[in-house]
Amino acid sequence: MKTPIQTPRSRRALFAAAALVTMTLGAAGGALAMPGGHGPHGPGMRGGGMMDGPGFGRMLEGINATPEQKAQIEQIWRTARGELRTQRETGAKLREQMQQLFAQPSVDARAVEALRQQMLAQHDAVSKRTTQAMLDASRVLSAEQRKVLAERMSQRRAMAQRHRGEREALEGARN
Repeated sequence: MKTPIQTPRSRRALFAAAALVTMTLGAAGGALAMPGGHGPHGPGMRGGGMMDGPGFGRMLEGINATPEQKAQIEQIWRTARGELRTQRETGAKLREQMQQLFAQPSVDARAVEALRQQMLAQHDAVSKRTTQAMLDASRVLSAEQRKVLAERMSQRRAMAQRHRGEREALEGARN
């Protein structure tokens, strides 16, 4: 088997392609795997996050949800989480396939594009399912409860942005 001779230019192109793959996989993986904001589980959900665990109960208590409302919303999200878990597994498999394509001696651009399209379709399915669960849950809440919830989410977002800015300032001071 004949191995191609790498010139400095081809090495730069290879390095640029590898960097692009790393960034793409990181972004795709981050968007799909880290639902720390807008991942596969929707806004504010970290692997279940706001729609799971004690934070979920506090959120419902904070908007004075009735026991019936709590039960309905918990069921909506329990069902959605099960479906989203399957989607997350599918997304992980697609990311692995993308890694494998870029690890080949020769990268097949058509295969990469086809897989990218599959990843977009999978991400869209996650977004649709999350949105449907949010719509279903919104129908259980009153307009006033949704207003309070939106205000609290806005406050949390502002706090997160402030904390992010503080962390970045600290990191900048260290460098």
